[in-house]
Order: sequence, then structure tokens, then C-alpha cells
Amino acid sequence: MTTGAAPVRRLDPADAAELRRTAERILGAAGTPAAAPHLLGRVAESAAGLGAAVRHRLRPVDTDDGLFVLRGLDVDDTELGPTPAGWATAGDSGAVHDIVLLLLATVMGTPIAWKGQQDGRFVHNIVPAPGHEAEQTGASSAVLLSPHTEDAFHPGRAHLLMLSCMRNHDRIATTAAGIRNVRLDDADIALLSRPLLPILPDDAYTEARHFDGGRPPAVPTLFRSEDGLTLRFDPAYTPLGDATPAHRAAYRRLEDELARVSVAVSLDPGEVLVIDNDLVVHGRVPFRARYDGTDRWLKRASVRVPARRTRPLAEASEHGYGQAAIEAHAV
Repeated sequence: MTTGAAPVRRLDPADAAELRRTAERILGAAGTPAAAPHLLGRVAESAAGLGAAVRHRLRPVDTDDGLFVLRGLDVDDTELGPTPAGWATAGDSGAVHDIVLLLLATVMGTPIAWKGQQDGRFVHNIVPAPGHEAEQTGASSAVLLSPHTEDAFHPGRAHLLMLSCMRNHDRIATTAAGIRNVRLDDADIALLSRPLLPILPDDAYTEARHFDGGRPPAVPTLFRSEDGLTLRFDPAYTPLGDATPAHRAAYRRLEDELARVSVAVSLDPGEVLVIDNDLVVHGRVPFRARYDGTDRWLKRASVRVPARRTRPLAEASEHGYGQAAIEAHAV
């Protein structure tokens, strides 16, 4: 694993200041993200007025790495307040940073929320939570968060994932690995491109895990889109015990290759990691949470890119385990 090897794009200080002022105006006029969903219209209007320099920094991911780090935003550790002890207690902590992230996400596409996750918020607080240390979710800490595609169980999953760092005193790394950097033979690609196993909902989706509206659909792990190989991957929630020995062996070789090309990115406050969710799996190294208000704190936005064609057409017939995504600018 390589440490910190990720392409970087830097915002000019003037652009970062304008984003902050714009977010403050939106909050002042419309309330907070938790209390005022109608502010999304103001976000869309304001994002449309952002300048060419910001838009250039937020152009689509344009390397096989499938990610980049955006630098230059300002986060004041004292002003921010303590790290919440779980997303449910976060309330409107760091609300201005929610709006900045939504502005950035709106330039890149359409932010989405999930009715079944974090009360339908468009920006999630990713913090360690007591009692969840060993889960395979963003609330964990004591275990390796296995590399995965975000919301891989769902056909309406985000095309882009944005992780904005609020606090990271301990330099805890996010891991990322791109499918277009791996080496697999044609036979493994062909086998993993067949829809043989389902991907089940993760522990963050309680209702989805109890869905009884149909059998879990089998989905391919790999898919060749018009511009190259893409993936849909979550080994922690894929019943590999049901696979043939040949399929399991090919899947393990893919896991090994993703581990070989993985990078570890330790975000600083004010940095945003932008990940192409069709090209890159991400995870997190283990750490020991203190629950004293100083733990790692990220904010997460999920983004769909309209008319993007990087997924099998068969996904349209999946039931999605009863989960529905809400598009920000359709609210």
C-alpha cells in the first residue's frame, strides 16, 4: 500500500473564501441542513453562479486513479466544536461545512440522500460511535473497514463519493484502490463479469436488511463500460460461501490486486477526497476512538451524475431492497 499517493487539485484562497461566504448566506437565509430542506434550491442557484476556476477544479475524475484530493477549504478546529459521539447526536454541528460540501457536490452532479440512512440527510457525519467499533460501517473504528463500493447493494448508488475532512488529529487514513490499476487475466475478468452472487445491504440500512419483497439479485462484480472496466464490490456483504471454488478464487485474486494498488490518504481539515464510485473501492484503517470530542470527523456527500453510462442495463430491474434515494434538486 502506498501512502498519500493521490492526485491533488487546489482551490485558490479567494474561491475558498467565496464558497464559505456563499454557504453562510444560504444558512442565514434558509436555516440549517437538518431543519430546512428547502435550502437545497438556494444551493442549486448558488452553485450555478460559481466561477470557472471552481468548476475546473471540480471537473470529472480524469485519471485511472479514479480519485483526487481537493485542497484549500478552511476549517477552524476551535470554531468547529467537539466531534459528535455518533451521527445521531451531531445535529447541525459544522452546518456551514455541510453547505460548502453540497455546493461542491452540486457542481459535480446531483447530491442524493437515502431515506433509510442518517434520517435522510444529504450530508452524513462520519464519526466513531460507541458500541459500533467492530461493524463494517462508517461508525466503526477498531477494525479495518474493508475496501468496498459505496452502497454497492443498490442500483441507484452514487457515481461519486465526497469525503470532507473536519478533524483528523491522528492522521487516520482512508484507503482507496482503482480497478483500472489492477492486473487480472481475461478468464478472471470474464468470470467476475457474470451475475453469480448478490451484494446484501450493509449494517447501516436496518430496514433493507429485513426486506422481504424478493430474492437478493445476483450482480456482476466487474463490468466493461464504454471507457473501461468498472466494478461493484463489497466482500463483507457478499455471500462468497455460496460461490463455486473457481469464482471464489477469482474474487480473491481481485481482492489481492486491489490491495496491491491501494493507496492510503490521510486527509487534513479542509481537504475533500473525491472518489469515482464505479472505479474505486475505499475503506479505512483501524484506530482507537477516544470519544472525548477530538476523534476523526468527516462529512460525506453522495453524488449521481446524470446520463452517465458506466453500469449494466440489467441494474434497472433490481428492487434495491426497498430503499429509495432522494435527489437533492428534485426536492
